[in-house]
Amino acid sequence: MHKKAERLKKMKPVPAANLTEEQRAKLPPGQALTEKFPILHEGEVPHYDLSEWTLEVFGEVEENRTFTYEELMALPTVTVDCDIHCVTRWSKFDTRWEGILFRDFLKLLKVKPEAKYVMFHADPDYDTNVPLEDLMKDDVLMAYRFNGEPLTEKHGWPLRTVVPHRYFWKSAKWLRKIEFMKEDRPGFWEQNGFHNEADPFEEQRFSGEALPIPEDEWTRKEYD
Repeated sequence: MHKKAERLKKMKPVPAANLTEEQRAKLPPGQALTEKFPILHEGEVPHYDLSEWTLEVFGEVEENRTFTYEELMALPTVTVDCDIHCVTRWSKFDTRWEGILFRDFLKLLKVKPEAKYVMFHADPDYDTNVPLEDLMKDDVLMAYRFNGEPLTEKHGWPLRTVVPHRYFWKSAKWLRKIEFMKEDRPGFWEQNGFHNEADPFEEQRFSGEALPIPEDEWTRKEYD
C-alpha cells in the first residue's frame, strides 16, 4: 500500500495568500494559489522517440486503434483556458493548454454503448479512472502544448490529459493507452487512499475522509 495519502493527511496548513475577492471565489476550499507550476509525479520522467511513440485505444470499443504522434498532430486543435487544482493543495489560475478535445477524439472511435468509464494508462505504470460523461466537457483535452510552448518532459510531454474540474492527479501525464470500461475500477492513486471522484470544490481528496486535511508538501517540490 502506497503511504502518500496517509502522509498528506498529517501535513500542516499552507498560509493563505493575499487574494482578491474574485480569486477567493474561484479558489476551492483548502487550496493555496501559486503562479508557479509545481512538478509532482511518481517514478522517473520517461523519455521518448516520437517515431516509436503510440497511443493505444482498447476495451469497450468495436475495434482497437493505435495512433502515431503524427496522426494525432493532424487532428483539429483546440485551446483551453482553465484553472487547475492539485490534491496537494496548490491551485494555478488561467492556464492555457492546446491539444485535442476529448469528445472530438471520441468521434474517431467506435465506442460501445455500454462503455461508461475510461481508464487512462500512462508511463511509468500509472493509471487513473474518469467517468466517460465527465470527459465530454468543453475543457477536457489531450494536451501537447502549455502556455504557447510544447509540454516539457516533466509536465507530461509528448501527451497528457487535462481534466480541470477534478484534482490534477486525474490529468495523467505521459499518456499511452485509453481503456473504455463498462464498470468503474480504481486507478493508481484511487487504490492508495485517494478519493475516487476528486472534486476540488467538494474537497474529495482522500477516501473515507469527510473533513479538510491540511497539506503543504507541494511547497518543497520543484517548480517551473
